[in-house]
Amino acid sequence: MQSELVLAPMDGICDMAFRRLCRRFGSGMSIIPFLHARELMASDLEMNPSLQFTPDERPIILQLYDNCEENIILAANNLQKIQPDAIDINMGCSIRSISARGAGAGMLRDPQKIASIIRRLSSMLDIPITAKIRIGWDSKNLNSLEIARTIEENGGALIAVHGRTRQQRLSGLADWDSIAAIKQEVGIPVIGNGDVRSIADIQRMKSHTGCDAIMIGRASIGNPWIFEPRTRASVPQSEVGEVIGEHLENMLLLYEPLKAISRFRKHLVRYVEPHALSDDLRLRLLTSDHLVSLLELLAQAGFAIPNRQKLMNCVS
Repeated sequence: MQSELVLAPMDGICDMAFRRLCRRFGSGMSIIPFLHARELMASDLEMNPSLQFTPDERPIILQLYDNCEENIILAANNLQKIQPDAIDINMGCSIRSISARGAGAGMLRDPQKIASIIRRLSSMLDIPITAKIRIGWDSKNLNSLEIARTIEENGGALIAVHGRTRQQRLSGLADWDSIAAIKQEVGIPVIGNGDVRSIADIQRMKSHTGCDAIMIGRASIGNPWIFEPRTRASVPQSEVGEVIGEHLENMLLLYEPLKAISRFRKHLVRYVEPHALSDDLRLRLLTSDHLVSLLELLAQAGFAIPNRQKLMNCVS
């Protein structure tokens, strides 16, 4: 790991365009999130757009989820072909359709299955096996210490801990005490996750939990500067424009133009959020679906895009 700050594997957010940007700003590794094991057991991996990554993203981790142990084993074995640096097992997804059938955070209710998966993978593969967990299914079933010990005892190399239960999803406060307890319990590296929204939060979590690294999710959207680390308020609008241009260029190289602009909106809304824009301009900016009009609206909003011609070349 090249930094103690790590971009969280957010489904629908952490495509190659955003991962590369955050790596440039200092994120310590790239995690390709939320790969369904059932779809990767015997597929042609080179044709799968979700598995694209570049050499400058290494170390690169592939994150698998499934409720079937055999699917995970077969998928992980197949994924060795593209030479990831580690494989992560998702035990943190709280989406009902996933967790209710025993995948994601639903796996926390079956420590024996976790033990078997981690043991089999760590003995079968030549790369580290890691896991991302929550502190439990709900407030009555807080078993993260048991899960952490199980992961370590069966060969797991690292644990990332989101300090909320599956029931909480993203609501309420993250329990940093539980992250600290896991760090004290196991000898493998622990990454803390949850309620890190600022530079001050980074320092507080580090001090409170003693964790080896800190995973940053929602606070990084529209704010890759947090990985430097640098406060968003200190970034001049001209620099924001430069990064918007870089990020958009990455998107246009990855997707066809309409899809790139559509997917970029969830980032753009956060890039412009701290800046004083009229409601009308903000609305037009965030609903534009054509590159030329988007660039014109960004200029009106005060975000100079220095690589405008490169962006136009991407769609010509």
